Parts: sequence; C-alpha cells; structure tokens
Amino acid sequence: MIEPLSTDVRLAVTEIAGTAGAWCPALSPEGDGLAYVTDRSGLPRLETASLVQDTPPAVLSGMDEEVVSVAWSPDGAWLAYLVSPGGSICAELHVVRPDGSDHRVVAGADPFVTVFAGGWTRPGRYVCSIAPGDGPDADVVLVDAETGAHRTLARGGFLAVTSVSADECWVLARRGPRNFRHVVLGDVATGELRRVIPLDAPGGIASEDGRFGPDGRSVYLRASLPGEPGADREGLVVVPLSDDGVPGPGRVLLSRPDADLDGYAVRADGTVLAVWTCEGVTQLRLHDPADGAVLREVPLPEPVMPGWSLTGDGTRLIAELTGPRAPRSLWVVPLDGTEPHPLPTSPRRPNPDLLVEPVLHRYRAPDGLELSGWLYVPRGVEGPNRTVISFHGGPEGQERPGWSPVAQSLVAAGFTVFAPNVRGSGGSGRAFTCADDGAARESSFQDVPATVRTLVDSGFAAPGRIGAHGWSYGGYLTLVALTRWPDLFAAGATLAGMSDLRSFFAGTERWMAAASVTEYGDPIADREMLAAISPMTHLDRLTSPVLLCHGDRDTNVPVGESVQAHQELQARGGPSELFLLPGEGHTIVGRDHLVELSERVAAWFDRWL
Repeated sequence: MIEPLSTDVRLAVTEIAGTAGAWCPALSPEGDGLAYVTDRSGLPRLETASLVQDTPPAVLSGMDEEVVSVAWSPDGAWLAYLVSPGGSICAELHVVRPDGSDHRVVAGADPFVTVFAGGWTRPGRYVCSIAPGDGPDADVVLVDAETGAHRTLARGGFLAVTSVSADECWVLARRGPRNFRHVVLGDVATGELRRVIPLDAPGGIASEDGRFGPDGRSVYLRASLPGEPGADREGLVVVPLSDDGVPGPGRVLLSRPDADLDGYAVRADGTVLAVWTCEGVTQLRLHDPADGAVLREVPLPEPVMPGWSLTGDGTRLIAELTGPRAPRSLWVVPLDGTEPHPLPTSPRRPNPDLLVEPVLHRYRAPDGLELSGWLYVPRGVEGPNRTVISFHGGPEGQERPGWSPVAQSLVAAGFTVFAPNVRGSGGSGRAFTCADDGAARESSFQDVPATVRTLVDSGFAAPGRIGAHGWSYGGYLTLVALTRWPDLFAAGATLAGMSDLRSFFAGTERWMAAASVTEYGDPIADREMLAAISPMTHLDRLTSPVLLCHGDRDTNVPVGESVQAHQELQARGGPSELFLLPGEGHTIVGRDHLVELSERVAAWFDRWL
C-alpha cells in the first residue's frame, strides 16, 4: 500500500490538481456570445456565455456527456460539439440550439465509429471525418444538422478534413501516416484526390491544415519546410489553383528557422495572423500577405495559447491561454496592441504560492544532439534533491511551459521535476521529430541516461533518488528506462503507457495502428524489432517499484497494456501496483480522478525516493 501524504501536502495537491479550466473558445457569428468547454462541474461540459457577462453562463451539454470541442454555425443557429462517451476515443457528433433546445446526436452513435472534428461549411451543414472502426480509413462526410442526413464528399485512405470550398465541390484533407502526412485536394464530383504540393517541392514531404483562400483560387497550407536540422520548421505555403482545380507551384509566405507555425488566419484586410511556437512559448504576429514581413507582434499575458477564435472583423480574438501557474482560461486579446483581459467565466486560479515557474535547461546527448527540458525546483531547495523525470506523450508532443497539475503536485510534495524534450519531440524541426522513427528508436533511448547525467552533474538531482514518470508514449519510455537502466531509477510511475508494441498494434483502433507504422515499425514485417524495443520483453531486468495507472476505457493505448505488465511483474515477484481509473479514457478528464491520480503519484515517489 502507498503511504498517504502529509495533510499539508495532500491539501496542496488537491487544490492544484482540482483546479478547473476553460478551453476551446468558439465565438458566435455576431461576436457577442461565446461557447467553450469547461470542467468547473468536474467533467468537461459545453457552456455558453455573453462576452459582456451580463448573464450567468448556461450549460448546454448533458450530465453524462464528456465534451471535447465545440463550433458555432455561421448563422448562429446551431452549436456542433464532439462528445467522448465514457472516456472513449470513439467520439460522437452532437448538435444543439444556442438556447439548449433541439439537442440530437447526428454522427457516431455506433460505439465503434469515431468522428473527428471539422467545421461548418454553411448554415446547417457540418463537415467532419468519420472512421467506421472496422478498418484504417476515414471518409469526409457532410452532415445535415436539421435532418441528420449524411453525404460522403471524399474517401480514399484516412482523410482528416481541413477545409471545404464555398460551393462544396472541393475538399481539402490531410492524409498519410504520422510524420509523413500531406494535404490532398478532392474533387467531390469525380472522387479524384491529388496532392496539393508535389513530394519534391518545399513542404511536399509533410503538410497539414490546408485551407482555401478568401478568393477560392488558392490554398494555404501549414507545411514542414526544408532547412538545416533544427531549422527545418513548419511555415506557411500558398498554392494557386486553376479553374479546374489543378494546383500550381507553391510560394513560401511565412517561415522562421527558430519557430514552428502552429496556426494562422487570413483576416478581412488580407493580413495574416500567425501563431508561432518558439522554444515552447507562443508568439502572436501579424504579417504582410505580399512578402510575409512582420507588421505587429501582439503580446500575450501567458506563455502558451493552445486554442483561439477570431472575430469576424479580425480585430480581436478570444484566446485559450495557460502557463505554469495558470490553468487554461479565456482571454480577450485585441490585435491592435491594447491590453488583453480575462473573461470572468474562466474558473479561478489556485494559490500562486503553491506553484513554481520552470526554467528551460539545455544539454547534450552522447552524439552531440542538443536536448532541452523544463526544470521545476521547489521553493527553498538548493543542491541535489529527490527528482522525478517526466516524459511527455506523442512522442511527437512537446513539453511547454503550460499548466501541468501532476508536475506542480510533485513540486508541492517536495520533488524537483524535469520534463525533457528528448529526440522525437516536436518543436525542434522535422529531422529532430523523426530522429526516433522505426529502427532509430533503439538508439534514441540513449537520451534517457543522458538526461539523468545532466541532472546529477548540474547538481539538481540526488543519485539513487531519481524517479521516472510519463503519460502515453512517456509511460512507454518510463518502462523502457526502468528495464534498461534499473540502477539509475529508484521508482517509476506510468499513465496509459504501452508495455508491448506488438499487443498495442493488435489492440488499438485500426486507424491508429495504420498511422503508427512509420513511427514504430510494421507490426508484421518488423515484429522482431518491436519485440526488442518493448518493455514486456525485458521485465526481468526491472527491479524498481512501478505504479501502473490507466483509464479502464482507453481504446487508444488499451488498458491491457498496463494490466499485462502488472500481471507479469507480480508473477515474477516484482514490486508493482495497478491503479485503474473507472470510466476514463486515454486522457484523464474527471477532476476527482485527476486529484486522486496526482495524490497517488506523489505518494508513490514519496515512499520510494
């Protein structure tokens, strides 16, 4: 059994992990109303509110609906929102009137079907991607909000819709496996799909988020641009279209060697609003559409902006902002440089005295590759300390200085926390992100002991008192670390991590398995390699105690991945505990469960470190 935390620490963890947030803002067409998702009730719900805050917020989703995202129709008559039933990744599409009437499920009622968010094409018509569950593909489907009727616009592989032309004759969709996705242009009448950018052109190897330009005669694409390693970043490419939909040669409009383009919008005056991420921090800039020159930089009150909604006139946006001491909340951000201000509908923040600001720390892998991570040090701690290394998911994810309740809970319990971006992470160029693909994964593991060494050599971590923790791929990497370097880690804790890549491929969603071949390897042709890099193959080496946590309805990384590791460790007499979170999927969304998870992880490391 895990010994409980002290009362003071437990109360601090409860306040930190129990803090609510608000995210996914969607402005009404008139710009006076706002829809968003918030977990102030304990689970993510759909709320609407007036921007002038003259009335209390209204909850529009049902008590048993875990809301993922929301979009307001262009005439203001409907709200479309995705629901993740019982924590499953197999999402449903719901619609409801802004007054809460006429609620209905219009796609995804079958428990094996998955709906992926798209957007409104015109009043009453919502386009999305739907995967049937019995194969790896997903079709682009137009859904009538009034009747629930479906019309397939494009098919041919896994198509994640990104845009539809105004006349609904052309579709833009992202297709392809992880790290090699590209945007295709689909002719609805003929079913023909063609690449928007040729493979050998700038941005051709990987592109996403294609959108039709305001005139309908061009396509804007966020694409990975060629460059030296570390400078091969995502930028914006503009591709002209002929009358019959043939893409012409693309022109690079926006590019930076030090930052990735995370989002963009073409405003009514033609200027481009660009959302850049530079060393994990969001930068908001306005650019000239002719040459990409910076016209204005818009300051943000928090370092990370995961979501936003732009007003119709392009003068301001509602931003979802977060920072290490700020849970996700909603702000009004004028684009003329005037001061942003928070919306009162956002939940309150926790006591700032409980939280710390992380510092970016850079170091080198054995082969000289630069790595980085965010270092959280408890107040008053100087010199080596009990330390938890926390690996993010993905592995294409990126550790950023946003809200991390588990990291802050560990700090409140007295631990130093280091959250690294090892190779395979986003944010350092395409070559860095692909540096752990397939057969390269074996050598990429060397970033783990390199991370331990830099923490010890820099005087942050105490040898023999270091733990490993991670979610999803980070949970997998935690098990890798515990089995390959048992002397470096005194304990581990995983959340929704893979223990065997072979059983992961067999048990995950079909579309996820197909998309992951370029990341991990082919489950048939590379079966021996997958076995060699799977922790289950090497559990006999694991000597440190490990806490295996998992949502019992996870279909992304099936819950069996943690169960089989626990059973094998128990059979071998290994020190392990299994903690299943009822009704949760791949991401823990219930705030009571998040509090319990944070307490257990902190108590686990408190016992073993």
